[in-house]
Amino acid sequence: MTRISHTLFAISTCGLLATAAAAQQSAVRRPDPRLNLAPGWTDARQAILNLELVAHRPRPDGFVNAADPGSFAFANSDLAFAGDLVFQGSFNGWQVWDISDPGKPTLRKAFPCPGGQGDLSIHRNLLIMSVEMPNGRVDCGTTGVSDSVSADRFTGVRIFDVSDLDRPRQVAAVQTCRGSHTHTLVTDPNDPANIYVYVSGVSPVRPAAELAGCSGLPPEQDAATALFRIEVIRVPVAAPHEARIVNTPRIFADSTGNIAGLWQGGTHGTGTQETAVTDQCHDITAFTEIGLAAGACSGNGILLDIRDPANPRRIDQVTDPNFAYWHSATFNNDGTRVLFTDEWGGGTQPRCRVTDRPEWGANAIFTREAGRLRFAGYYKIPAQSATENCVAHNGSLIPVPGRDIMVQGWYQGGISVFDFTDPAHPIEIAYFDRGAISTTRVVLGGHWSAYWYNGLIIGSEIARGLDILRLTPSEFLSENEIEAARLVRMESFNAQNQTKFSWPATFVVARAYVDGLLRSDGLRRAWADDVREQLDSAERMSGAARQAPLSALAARLETEAQTTRDAARLRALAAVVRALAMPR
Repeated sequence: MTRISHTLFAISTCGLLATAAAAQQSAVRRPDPRLNLAPGWTDARQAILNLELVAHRPRPDGFVNAADPGSFAFANSDLAFAGDLVFQGSFNGWQVWDISDPGKPTLRKAFPCPGGQGDLSIHRNLLIMSVEMPNGRVDCGTTGVSDSVSADRFTGVRIFDVSDLDRPRQVAAVQTCRGSHTHTLVTDPNDPANIYVYVSGVSPVRPAAELAGCSGLPPEQDAATALFRIEVIRVPVAAPHEARIVNTPRIFADSTGNIAGLWQGGTHGTGTQETAVTDQCHDITAFTEIGLAAGACSGNGILLDIRDPANPRRIDQVTDPNFAYWHSATFNNDGTRVLFTDEWGGGTQPRCRVTDRPEWGANAIFTREAGRLRFAGYYKIPAQSATENCVAHNGSLIPVPGRDIMVQGWYQGGISVFDFTDPAHPIEIAYFDRGAISTTRVVLGGHWSAYWYNGLIIGSEIARGLDILRLTPSEFLSENEIEAARLVRMESFNAQNQTKFSWPATFVVARAYVDGLLRSDGLRRAWADDVREQLDSAERMSGAARQAPLSALAARLETEAQTTRDAARLRALAAVVRALAMPR
């Protein structure tokens, strides 16, 4: 298997231009500035590469425990996005930030509502929240529940109407047997009247005396067990109060309905990781446009057919002896690759130390070939200190044409931006990190998640608040590529519900493809310079005068694509040029 070095960049130089390879090897030899940063809660030193920190905002009052600022009870968690608003979950409720001016984000609303990590999704005026801890109350109160069995307890999925952010209303609360550690919002293009919510519960099964029908027995003793299943909630968009569970599919079963072929728990052998039995999913990422979802499910990665969203069906599964806990998943833009994360240590432990194996607590990248997943490579950030909780966590794609680039939170390992276009040799191209909260003990902190949203990178920092960053040009990413990524605009974004990126036919998108091709040596420099010159010349023309030279250039690129090793990107470039040649 491919192994990732603990050095800053550990890649093969095959397929890269000598200039980029030389720069990367130079970075390897230099001490990593992320190591040994001065610690602190609000005053820790920072290290940043190829990013700009645009703004930082601390957690608001009511979401900070002054006696212990890194307290788990008040930790920030995941993000959802709508318009100019960022919805930030936490273990004490949720916050809403207005980022219409990214340099001056303002707190729009803070809404206390405890009950677990509080993962969020947004669909139009509906905010969906996961609840899993026993202190969750039906009324969203903050007093908790003291009885072991109580009608006041709530664990499951809350739905709020946030049409009026000053007066959010809980309009539905769907109870589930194992609560909702995370959830996935799934849309169906054939059913716009409804949305679906896949519930991933990892908590112990609740007693039937509290929620009728809950059973923690093994399936051979009770076919209706709450184990080895997820819940599917259907939410009528116009009547969210009618939300209800419509299916409890056993996605862990094989094609015959038997719970088979999945990890049974334990180690994979000497020197391998120990993983719990696969009877739950931690996270499921849906990609509706390709009809697939990827489940990160304790001891397995699972590929699902979701063309019928109410009835997800398992079509493939993989294991990895280096994975301790399959945590989350991300598809590349065309669905040919799936990246899974391993949350070794549960996110609360330092799992990026120099003594830790680089395959453990890392990303594993799989290709999807003929419907099956095939291992390709690992990616892990460089070593961090022994008091920084650090492991692979949540992130999303950055829409750079022709490349698979992802931004990701690594807890106190900070934020890392990396390219996995070559899945066997991923490379880091940017990062942002702060020093440890403490150098004497592990205090929970760092970036729970980091996502790309409409030209910005937004990071949810567990202990410290909210970060907003921008990419800057470098030898690994050009200004054209960054500008092309900024052209992709989303009205809303939920990381566990991927949507396919598309780019307008513009000259900057064409130049972004040329830059990427040149960097991968898909085009010789002289050839690339000639293409750029022709694009520049055509852009100075107007109307029909552009048609002939751009059509000729597109034909030339299509011919070249028949012999180059980077044919897909060259064909994509040709398609943009041909679209630019069309009469307007």
